[in-house]
Amino acid sequence: MSPARRTAFEILLLVERGGFAADLLHARTAGLSPADAALAYEITLGCLRRQPQLDWRIEKLSGRPAARLDPEVRIALRMGLYQLHHLDRVPPHAAVSESVELVKQSRKRSAAGLVNAVLRKAPQQNVEWPDRATELCLPAWLLERWEKHYGREAAGRMARAFLEPPPTYVRITSAGARIQDLGAQSIVPLLDLKPGLRVLDLCAAPGNKTAQALESGAWVVAADVHPRRLAGLKTLGCPLVVLDGTRPLPFGKPFDRILVDAPCSGTGTLDRNPEIKWRLKPEDLPRLHNKQVRLLSNALKLLAPGGRLVYSTCSLEPEENEAVVEEVLGGPPEFWAKRLPGFDPGDGFFAAVIGST
Repeated sequence: MSPARRTAFEILLLVERGGFAADLLHARTAGLSPADAALAYEITLGCLRRQPQLDWRIEKLSGRPAARLDPEVRIALRMGLYQLHHLDRVPPHAAVSESVELVKQSRKRSAAGLVNAVLRKAPQQNVEWPDRATELCLPAWLLERWEKHYGREAAGRMARAFLEPPPTYVRITSAGARIQDLGAQSIVPLLDLKPGLRVLDLCAAPGNKTAQALESGAWVVAADVHPRRLAGLKTLGCPLVVLDGTRPLPFGKPFDRILVDAPCSGTGTLDRNPEIKWRLKPEDLPRLHNKQVRLLSNALKLLAPGGRLVYSTCSLEPEENEAVVEEVLGGPPEFWAKRLPGFDPGDGFFAAVIGST
């Protein structure tokens, strides 16, 4: 049994139970060879990115709703079909036989015949998808939103960009190299940092932007609501504060610069976090909006006269971006920027500069 396929299979099962693919891949591929780790990443994220297409193929070939299959059987079929249709270097016999073996090892031996039969009769030619949402691998409600806000052509371009593996961007610093998305790298420079400035990073974990801010020579306080995630910033050597930014903040002195990189839906990162597509619901957006409004409102109370605050998200949804800033300020900011996948390199994001510009 291939270590890569076994790892991908286990991770996909955990994702179905609520796990996060990126974290699981980072933890579980550490002991694999580079080739096996790369294959585990490709199969895991590819199956999640193209989930509706794979499930549609399963239903056409098996005559059964994919949702009614046992998770182990459904995931083994998705993996086999993904390899057959999207990985040219994988021999078809390996994609089929190892998927069958995964089912057997998962104590679903009675389904081995079904998996073998479905994968062996899977057509290699392109198919006509039943609808645009399946073709673009987006929930219909999210596709409808994007078409409303960005137009049909732009929405399609964005969705297709999310079906491809994102490029890896490396930021070179005096302390070495750090992997950080190109879009994420462009947020901290908006703060216009200088040595000696007091800076608050209100939603700091996992710390890439905090590290980038520290390179300026500014004095940075890193805060976050999650103690475990904040603990990962100890090596940065800056003060760490566990707090809930939606409540009044416990600082007696204002800050010259504040970064509110707010928790959000993450719809600008669907290539690297594809499970978001299948978990996010329309009713989540008002809840996130209200949380983001509280974060921004509380942060502004600590901004020193003449200071600057940057509010940012990795979301493409207006409720989390322009609508948050306009509700708090009573109007648009003086400067804001947005990056759209498929049009701009890197993750999608929104950033607004509040204060001195």
